[in-house]
Amino acid sequence: MSGTVKEKEPASENDEYRLDRQIGFLLRKANQRHLAIFAKHIPDLTPPQFAVLARLGEVGETSQNQLGQLVAMDAATVKGVIDRLRVRGLVQLSEHESDRRRVVVDLSTEGRALIGALLEDAGRITNETTKPLTQRETATLLRLLARIS
Repeated sequence: MSGTVKEKEPASENDEYRLDRQIGFLLRKANQRHLAIFAKHIPDLTPPQFAVLARLGEVGETSQNQLGQLVAMDAATVKGVIDRLRVRGLVQLSEHESDRRRVVVDLSTEGRALIGALLEDAGRITNETTKPLTQRETATLLRLLARIS
């Protein structure tokens, strides 16, 4: 025996249950790795705050409800994130032109500058998170995760 550990195949329905072969457990561990790397590179924002700023940078002004859908957050969560970003002066809120019940969110000048400066860091975070993988494995992982999300 060469001393290397042979990886076991993923669990099938005939195998006994093993936690370290379960999708939820492995996704949580990968997410913990990613969050630690994110906090090292972007310590002043939470990942949800970054997601809101990045998405606003992509789509521009949008309703709070639509923004929540675009960043996969429920209404209460996205409202809290937006409120914290507003207090920091990174987003601005306004009423919708024709529907006063709708809140419109956009990046402030400061928010636009910040997200522009952080996009390069965000790319490094992704690269560091997927460093154990080849480029092809990373592309496959991202494609598969997109299919199940």
